Amino acid sequence: MKPFHFLLSCLFTMTTFAQNTVLPLWPNDIPNTIKTNEKEEAISADIVRIAKVQIPELEVYLPSKKNATGQAVLIFPGGGYGILAYDWEGTDFAKFLNSKGIAGIVVKYRLPSAKSQTNMHIVPLQDAQRAMRTVRSRATEWNIDPRNIGIIGFSAGGHLASTLGTHFNENVYPKKDVIDEQSARPDFMTLAYPVITMGEPNTHGGSRKNLLGENPSQKMLDHFSNELQVTADTPPTFLVHATDDTAVPVENSLLFYTALVQHQVPAEMHIYPTGGHGFALGLNDPHLASWTDQWVGWLNTLKR
Repeated sequence: MKPFHFLLSCLFTMTTFAQNTVLPLWPNDIPNTIKTNEKEEAISADIVRIAKVQIPELEVYLPSKKNATGQAVLIFPGGGYGILAYDWEGTDFAKFLNSKGIAGIVVKYRLPSAKSQTNMHIVPLQDAQRAMRTVRSRATEWNIDPRNIGIIGFSAGGHLASTLGTHFNENVYPKKDVIDEQSARPDFMTLAYPVITMGEPNTHGGSRKNLLGENPSQKMLDHFSNELQVTADTPPTFLVHATDDTAVPVENSLLFYTALVQHQVPAEMHIYPTGGHGFALGLNDPHLASWTDQWVGWLNTLKR
């Protein structure tokens, strides 16, 4: 091989291994989808905001095999079920996890849309269940322990994560392939300033409206108020919230923590006095930034 061609080959190989992997969640037809002219939108300003997701995907970040702990975390960015704060609460966390030897997998899930979907309230959960099953099915390939795959969700992404953690056995779509023979139950769960309840006075009105519509029934409100859905099978959970959160009241985390304790589910909660809503890594506040240290310490206790 000529030196120039050899150099190009090396550069190509290095680029291939340096890139993250992006793959679609659904093989062919995406459940509950209506074909429309609606298109995905991405706005990059201070953060990347993605709206009108049409093709749900996984963006997979893997640590080097030498550093890998075998743990993996699926990441559900927030955005009120209207957008995804894709880097702020997504890819930034995947990279952070890689630095700890943990696989970070960002879920670009569909957002409820009456124009593009039927039964739009179950569409995010369909994508969440499929995401967990997909990762578990690729565990060997990605050097992941299939018994140590968890989730983290932020704000409305925290609602979706807690919905997966409490509704993992709910049949929300027909089986597509062998991937759907895998369990959708997360092995552990992290909820950051999460929307939990759909009930007054503590719900986040925007998330509720976007997910359930203008006038949901009481049955629907209760079904998606996840503090009411906790059982002994709910995964061990880590919660973090700020007391001065005026968008999603801290009572959301308190309600879920209380339900976990009542059902004897292992739980750890960190409530910070300040931080507001949507603080992500919390890097602008040295005290708040300590939450990720507490989180990683908790993750380390879960290693098999």
